[in-house]
Amino acid sequence: MSNDFQALVLNQQDGKTTAAVQSLTQQDLPEGDVLVQVDYSSINYKDAMAVTGTGKIIRQFPMVPGIDSAGTVIESSNPRYQAGDAVVLTGWGVGERHWGGLAQRQRVKADWLVPLPKGMSLLTAMTMGTAGLTAMLCVMALQDAGVASGPVLVSGATGGVGSVAVAVLARLGYSVSALSQRPDASRAYLTQLGATDVIGGPEWSEKPSPLGTQRWAGAVDVVGGTTLARLLSETQYGGAVAACGLAGGVGLETTVMPFILRGVRLLGVDSVMCPTERRLLAWQRLSTECPNVEGLGLQRVVGLSEVLAISQEMMAGRAHGRVVVDVNR
Repeated sequence: MSNDFQALVLNQQDGKTTAAVQSLTQQDLPEGDVLVQVDYSSINYKDAMAVTGTGKIIRQFPMVPGIDSAGTVIESSNPRYQAGDAVVLTGWGVGERHWGGLAQRQRVKADWLVPLPKGMSLLTAMTMGTAGLTAMLCVMALQDAGVASGPVLVSGATGGVGSVAVAVLARLGYSVSALSQRPDASRAYLTQLGATDVIGGPEWSEKPSPLGTQRWAGAVDVVGGTTLARLLSETQYGGAVAACGLAGGVGLETTVMPFILRGVRLLGVDSVMCPTERRLLAWQRLSTECPNVEGLGLQRVVGLSEVLAISQEMMAGRAHGRVVVDVNR
């Protein structure tokens, strides 16, 4: 096996982030106890921010981005993994503080890996990726809170997390309303995923009343800001909102009224540092409850050389679904 491999490498020049596919050797890789031959990675919103230099996702350069990866173990000094094992990695600061998955090889800590779920392909794993894991963790949080039926809403529904959340909730029998900035343009896509209704409008960017009409038994929110405030004001008595994103802002201008007058619960969901046991459960549920994900039309596959252009498209709000990266293409 050749010592050389290809990777997308970020550098900083004159205060601006540059991204280019480069040839590296295994000696360039950071420390870790497992060496993985990567087959697929993906482009998440955080990856797009890193590649385009938006915000301060990356603080040390050079950096190989990519918070997700799926591949096969080449060598391991940890007894939990042996050469030939198929593995998945999401989160743990990989692609931010530690070289990530947008490369043909990756050296990581065994603690960051999970075995590829039985019956799931590496391609499916990256069609899910951090987005799918986060979506399932949100669904699990709603179910743990007792949201077993009734109308549920998914905000940011055309994005990666939102798309998988719509698909999973619909498959579980929930009536799903999908919230989109462009409801007419995204209606066919979201209906195919299982949404019973696609909504949107200027009211979702306007400050809501402290208590609105009770509409939702539960919700998955990836937007935050004003959208989350409206969701809370419209959640039914005893309902819950699983919040996992901040695409619409980090602020939350609301009141205590939904919480103390309707018993609404706001459930924070994190997939980056999620404990391994719950992470494994979420991956297993994804493999059994959303097995035909490629047939839903939420995935497209690109090569390493296309990552920069897709990241720019994503930051401009023109991307939808999941973008999988075949790092060997």
